[in-house]
Amino acid sequence: MDYLKGLNEEQQKAVRYIDGPLLIVAGAGTGKTKTLTARIRHLIESGVNPKAILAITFTNKAAGEMRLRLDPFLEGFSERPFIGTFHSLGVKILREQAHAAGLIQNFAILDEEDALAILKDALREAGFDPKQIEPKKIKSVISWQKNHFVSREDFASRAEEFLDEVAVKVWERYEAKLKKERAVDFDDLLIRATKLLAEEKVIRDHYANSFQYINVDEYQDTNVVQDKLIRLLSPHGRVAVVGDPDQGIYSWRGANIVNILNFEKNFPGAKIIFLEENYRSTKIILEAANKVIKKNVWRQDKNLFTRSKLGEPITLFEAFDEKEEANFIVRKISELKPNLSEVAVLYRTNWQSRILEETMLRENIPYEVIGVKFFARKEIKDVLSFIRAAINPESLNDIKRIINLPPRGIGKVTLLKIFAGKINELPAKMQEKIKIFYELLAEIKRFSENHAPANTIKFIIKESGLEKWLSEGNDEDLERLANMKELVSLAKKYDFLGGEVGILKLLEDAALSVSEETSEENKNGIKLMTVHAAKGLEFDTVFVTGLEENLFPHKRREESTDLEEERRLFYVAITRARERLFLSFADYRTIFGGRLAGYPSEFLADLPPENLVLEKGEYLKNISYDE
Repeated sequence: MDYLKGLNEEQQKAVRYIDGPLLIVAGAGTGKTKTLTARIRHLIESGVNPKAILAITFTNKAAGEMRLRLDPFLEGFSERPFIGTFHSLGVKILREQAHAAGLIQNFAILDEEDALAILKDALREAGFDPKQIEPKKIKSVISWQKNHFVSREDFASRAEEFLDEVAVKVWERYEAKLKKERAVDFDDLLIRATKLLAEEKVIRDHYANSFQYINVDEYQDTNVVQDKLIRLLSPHGRVAVVGDPDQGIYSWRGANIVNILNFEKNFPGAKIIFLEENYRSTKIILEAANKVIKKNVWRQDKNLFTRSKLGEPITLFEAFDEKEEANFIVRKISELKPNLSEVAVLYRTNWQSRILEETMLRENIPYEVIGVKFFARKEIKDVLSFIRAAINPESLNDIKRIINLPPRGIGKVTLLKIFAGKINELPAKMQEKIKIFYELLAEIKRFSENHAPANTIKFIIKESGLEKWLSEGNDEDLERLANMKELVSLAKKYDFLGGEVGILKLLEDAALSVSEETSEENKNGIKLMTVHAAKGLEFDTVFVTGLEENLFPHKRREESTDLEEERRLFYVAITRARERLFLSFADYRTIFGGRLAGYPSEFLADLPPENLVLEKGEYLKNISYDE
């Protein structure tokens, strides 16, 4: 039983307990993957047929890592456990039960682009113009309802908002088109499989008997459908779930930590094992994490500990503004001379990366943005295209990019006639739309010649209609608008050059930055990313930036549960660090071209003051810590 060697007492308990429902509450850095893999091996060593074991992860990468660890042990077995994602399990069930699910066995699985194309056709059939109503938004509304196991009929009975009413009308046509194409979208892989099990007892019993031992990773990230699917598959109660309510940070995409908090209720008699020994971070970092998260109500109480060293104090830096904050990071890196690939700079929202990228480029520090880099973001390219098209109306690529932003109902055929100089062949109403668009470009050109670059960007965002359009959208739209506003802040540094010269210099530097960003792609460089993107990762040195009220925690929080998720996000940020942790906030931050006063995040008051070293500022003298 060599697979038990190297496991602590609680990990061994989690591996050995196989006779009933089990909840493994695994804190950050406590070796949950190692434990889960050892548990699967123990089941097989105990005489369980590998084919009777189901292991569910959230990503193909995690599933691949688990298979890699088990492959050497499984060489002599003809059967294999099913190790995969929720969606791959859905594919398996639907392929095997295609007839009962109303599908053909070789049904097509549509990617997001193909699904959107079909939804766009459904939108037209329902009497709406896809150029006026963004298909992606309607797809998002339908997807949210489906993943909460809400039927179209139930949704129709309570749809009040305009987009909801549109979604109801489009939904039925969309499903009909999928059926005609003998296809399913990504959401359907789970929803149709779960519905099939719920409605067909014979099929449900078949899979419950096939999968005698069920193991699920990251249970705090499950949504309504995923939780229901697991419960349907495990009437025998031999189900083990691993997770940590303190790391539940994905409610915005449908995850519900209530699923893991209610596990004992849904599986009476469940055994709970806490993995609390952390193998990642120093004592000081863990003490800070424990102090922060204990304020949350929606959690299972645990206390991470480590046998590791005490470690260095946490450094808190009070910057004058975002530039000094970025310079502080560069200075620390210069002093520490760390392995750059083991350094992460974390931020709450994507637009914060811009000043960090600019500073890294200026100082020739290799870096990699996990996600989309600032100048490569669609919304930034859109605004810059408005400027280029205004300066040069012959820039057809730019005009093609923005002529329907926001949607103006101008299609490909109309665009071809515009480019061919045949506008007079178009209907009068369409000619008027095109006239208004070109008048907007002329206004932007005039404005840019007589106003500072930052004001020109503001003018474009407002007068183009982009601000109103995005502000009425979802979280993703608001993030895009925030990125545009960060472009205004960037443009401020060109204001001293004056209107025309400043705007041309901005365009020039943006083009060069895109080129440098592409060429500077460096896997061995510092990692810049949002805290959300950092979940599951760990680094020797971590900088957490922008710790100001209304930024982190984010200002969009509306209820106490939202604040709890923001605190979980801060907890995740802290626990990414192995050796060194740096926290920073700014007294002033440039937002939408204006300098706004910042106030230290309330989360900073949760930290143990004896473990903090203030590198600059008066924060520690002025704050009253909560006990």
